[in-house]
Amino acid sequence: MTELERMGAAAREASRTLALADTAQKNAALEAIAAALEAGCETWLAANAEDVERAEAEGMTGAMLDRLRLTPERVAGVAAGVREAAALPDPVGAEISRTTRPNGLEIRRVRVPLGVCAIIYEARPNVTVDAAALCLKAGNACILRGGREAIASNRAAVAIMRKALASAGLPEDAVSLVTDTSRESANELMHLDAYVDVLIPRGGAGLIRAVAKQASVPVIRTGEGVCHVYVHEGANLDMAAEIVYNAKCSRPSVCNAAECVLVDKGVAEAFLNRAVPLLDKKNVELRGDAKICNILGTRAKEAEEADWDAEYGDYILALKTVSGVDEAIGFINRHGTGHSEAIVTENPAAAERFLAAVDAAAVYVNASTRFTDGGEFGLGAEIGISTQKLHARGPMGLEELTSWKYLVYGKGQVR
Repeated sequence: MTELERMGAAAREASRTLALADTAQKNAALEAIAAALEAGCETWLAANAEDVERAEAEGMTGAMLDRLRLTPERVAGVAAGVREAAALPDPVGAEISRTTRPNGLEIRRVRVPLGVCAIIYEARPNVTVDAAALCLKAGNACILRGGREAIASNRAAVAIMRKALASAGLPEDAVSLVTDTSRESANELMHLDAYVDVLIPRGGAGLIRAVAKQASVPVIRTGEGVCHVYVHEGANLDMAAEIVYNAKCSRPSVCNAAECVLVDKGVAEAFLNRAVPLLDKKNVELRGDAKICNILGTRAKEAEEADWDAEYGDYILALKTVSGVDEAIGFINRHGTGHSEAIVTENPAAAERFLAAVDAAAVYVNASTRFTDGGEFGLGAEIGISTQKLHARGPMGLEELTSWKYLVYGKGQVR
C-alpha cells in the first residue's frame, strides 16, 4: 500500500466509529479542538509566519496573502467557528420521511454520514479547521490536502486537532493531512475510490475544473466564482454604487466577490460617476467595453474577451454595457459559473424576470453577492459553495455532508 492508501484505510476505519458516535461525543470532540486551537495559538501563528514569509519571497499577491495570513483574531474566529459547528443541530439520524406501504411495510428515510470526505484546497489555513469541524459534526472522517503555500500552517493545525480528538476519545485518524503537496499526491487522492466517498475541491477555477475532469472519486464542485452585478436602468444608482463597491472590495479574493458589472447603456455614465470614486478608494483596475472606455477615458483599460470569464480574485473589475435585462441575463448565463448573481433595480418586473431566468445557486435583488455564505444564510459554517445541481447547491452545511438510507420495517412480508 502507498502512504496515501494507508491514510485512506485508516480514515475509512475511523469513519465507521464516527458514524456511531452520538451528538454529545462529537460535540465534546469539537469543544476539545476549539480549546486546543486557542491554547496552541502561538504554535499555529509561528507556523503560519513561515508560510507567509516564504509566500512573500515568492511574490504572492496581496489578496492571496490575505487568504494565507493568520492573526490572533482570525485564530479566535476559527475556534469560535468550531464551537458554532458544535452548537448546530446534528443531522445524523434525522428522519427525512416516513411512509407505510399498502402491504404494511414501514419505510423511513434517515440522514447518514457520507463516510470519508477528501478536500483539496489552496492557501487558506482556516479551511483546514473549518472543513474538519463540519465533517466531524456530520459523522465523517476527512482527508485534507492543502496547497504548498500553507503546508506549515496545515501541519500545525492538524497536529493540534488530532491530539484533541484522541483526548476526547475519538480516533485521531478522523482528521488526516496529505503532507506531500506535489501534483502526484493530488492525482492519487482523486483516484482513491476504495476509501474516499466524495471529493470536494476548494479554490480557484483552474483547480476545481482540473479535479472535476480528472477524478474518478465523486466530486462536488465548489467555489468557482465569476459573479456579476447588473445595474438595471431602474436602479437607485447610489445604492448600486455601494453594492458594487462592497461586492468587489470588501474581500476581493473570495469566491462570492463580484468580478464583472453589467450596466444598462442609458444609465452607464450616471452610474459610473457614482461608482468609480468608491472603487478609487481601493485603486481598483477597471477593464471595460468600448462605451465604458469612452466614458472613463484612461481610467479604464479596454477589456479583452478573456475578461468576461475571468475570476480575478483581486482588485480588478470588468465592466460591460447592455441594452436591457434580457441581454444581461443571456450574458450571465453564458459567462457565469453558477455561483452568485445580483440585479439592482426598483422595477419589480425586471427583478422577477432576473430571478426566474438567471441560472445560479444564489440570485439577489438589491443586495451584494458577498452574502452567499453559510453563516450569513443562517446555516452555520460551510464546507464550500456548491455550483452544481445534484445533491448540494449553494452554501454546503451539515445536511449537505450527509446522505440518507432507507430503513424498512416488516412483519414477514415477501414479494
